Amino acid sequence: MKKKGVSIVALWERASKANKRISTSTPNPPYVEVESSIIPPTIKSNLQLALVQAHEPDDGHTKPESAAGSPTPIVEDDEANDEVQFEIDLEALESNPRKRIPISRYNVNDRDKVRRRYIELGACQPKKHNFEYRDISGLQRRFSPSWFKDYKWLEYSVDKQAAFCFVCYLFKDKTRCPGGDAFVKKGFNNWNMKSRLKKHEGEVCSAHAEAQEKYDRFSTPQTSIWESIASNTSQYKALYKQRLTWTLKCVRFLLHQGLAFRGHDESEDSLNKGNFLELLNWLAGNFEEVDRVVLKNAPQNCRMTHHDIQQEVIKCCAQETTKLVIEELDGDHFAILADESSDVYQNEQLVVCLRYVEKKGRAVVRFLGLAHVEDTTSLTLKAAIQKMLMDYNLTFAMVRGQGYDGASNMRGNANGLKKLIMDESPSAYYVHCFAHQLQLTLVAVAKESGDCTWFFQQLAHLLNALGMSCKKMRMLRIAQAEELIDALELEEVETRSGLNQEMGLGRPCDTRWTSHFKTVNRAISMYGTLRRVLRKIGDEYHGAEAQAALSIEKIF
Repeated sequence: MKKKGVSIVALWERASKANKRISTSTPNPPYVEVESSIIPPTIKSNLQLALVQAHEPDDGHTKPESAAGSPTPIVEDDEANDEVQFEIDLEALESNPRKRIPISRYNVNDRDKVRRRYIELGACQPKKHNFEYRDISGLQRRFSPSWFKDYKWLEYSVDKQAAFCFVCYLFKDKTRCPGGDAFVKKGFNNWNMKSRLKKHEGEVCSAHAEAQEKYDRFSTPQTSIWESIASNTSQYKALYKQRLTWTLKCVRFLLHQGLAFRGHDESEDSLNKGNFLELLNWLAGNFEEVDRVVLKNAPQNCRMTHHDIQQEVIKCCAQETTKLVIEELDGDHFAILADESSDVYQNEQLVVCLRYVEKKGRAVVRFLGLAHVEDTTSLTLKAAIQKMLMDYNLTFAMVRGQGYDGASNMRGNANGLKKLIMDESPSAYYVHCFAHQLQLTLVAVAKESGDCTWFFQQLAHLLNALGMSCKKMRMLRIAQAEELIDALELEEVETRSGLNQEMGLGRPCDTRWTSHFKTVNRAISMYGTLRRVLRKIGDEYHGAEAQAALSIEKIF
């Protein structure tokens, strides 16, 4: 009977399983006999093992193993052998040491990026947190914030109330130094044994010392021999620094003005390449020192104009700005101001601001960050705010006030965000946002008054009659100029710098009632101009537009 062929994929899978069984067996496993041939356990190639196993009879019968040669399984670290690898998301890295994903679970090519991002964030050291006491041998003990100063590698998890080692998490070699992960996995909370911190550092050859050496070389690569050999010339570095400086200046200008960066067509033949490239081109065309280092005179692989480079520089600017805010706060108490809204993709997002007293004694409000949330439940919002605070070593224990709108998920007495935060910080008193209170009051009054409702409906018709075409807006500007000339001839208005400016009718916003007040004031100031334009539209136009303009002119 002819034997069926075996695919190479099946052979490879069988070889991998067999190789895994060999690696988890005892150091000296027995030789396995396969059709009168001997396979040593030192086979390293899966393909060789697959070719040998191709001759095994696949009839479901196996030979019995000897009792002396039965393999003994070895329990290994599940993190090292875990085949599940996480995709990198540098903006979503967990600052809480207890919730971090082990470095070994990231892709090999992404681990250095993760380490570099964590080094930028720094160790989680909430120095101003109100550390809780715990009973140890009949005495009340707690974590001491002064330990952060003595041990720079030390970090603290607020929810687990345990200490961890930042350096060992990033660089500990588990293959050479297995075990001893109390400061990496479980956390240390024996506050009566401070000597354990010194013991963890160990001698020069300890696992922590090796991790610290890797950390130092990684954070300052110019000190290594390899970096010294592979480094570029000083002239190249100087040109690179100048190119980076001008790129950063363009980015800062656009950020300060709130302008877009990219253009629809950024090719060489484009007449408008976007604000960033056009600004850089203008600088290069007017200043010789700029033209010498940017764009065409820059190396092809280091022009620093790609979208990814722009995004990276923008993120660096945001991080430096937030860093200045945290330094200005200086670990003092603060209040939280938060609100949620949706972006253009209809995704929920939470905006968090900090209100505190600066060093000059003034109360200021500073933007902290924006986080996308899956829903707007109180638990989700609390987790998002807590993660944002922990990224900058801030905790709820430092919060002394909360300011939100009046929605049930925010101010609920049972499960609202206000209640959840006050459970952790009883001094975080809640104040309903006064702007929201005024908004709700005005809406309620407007809905109850029939005259008010009718008036704003007519105002909306007026805006629709005048603001739907460029021709009508031009008629409004001409009529306004004619009214001003007549008033000047009759000496009814004064002439001075800043007076008699051209005005337009802004469309009011439903959630900002100050815009309604502004529109009404403009309509009163431009009353004569509006009547002249409406009468002219009724004379020159025909049909529904003319009738609408005449009716609105008669009503007003």
